[in-house]
Amino acid sequence: MSVRLYALDGCPWCEKAADALDDAGVDYETEWVEALHSERNEVKRVSGQRGVPVLVDDERGVTMAESANIVEYVERTLA
Repeated sequence: MSVRLYALDGCPWCEKAADALDDAGVDYETEWVEALHSERNEVKRVSGQRGVPVLVDDERGVTMAESANIVEYVERTLA
């Protein structure tokens, strides 16, 4: 899968990013993360920080955080 969304269940910002991907018809995989920041080692490995959401687009070599940035990227690039 070339697009992955790292997300936390119940996170409104993560839901916003997922909704943008769904609305654009993007095929993506969700990687569910732990609630504790200290246990989000995979998120830190791919993005350099532990916050979510994080979008990884392997095909384009893009990794980004912040739901507003993700939504804009999805609308401009993936839609």
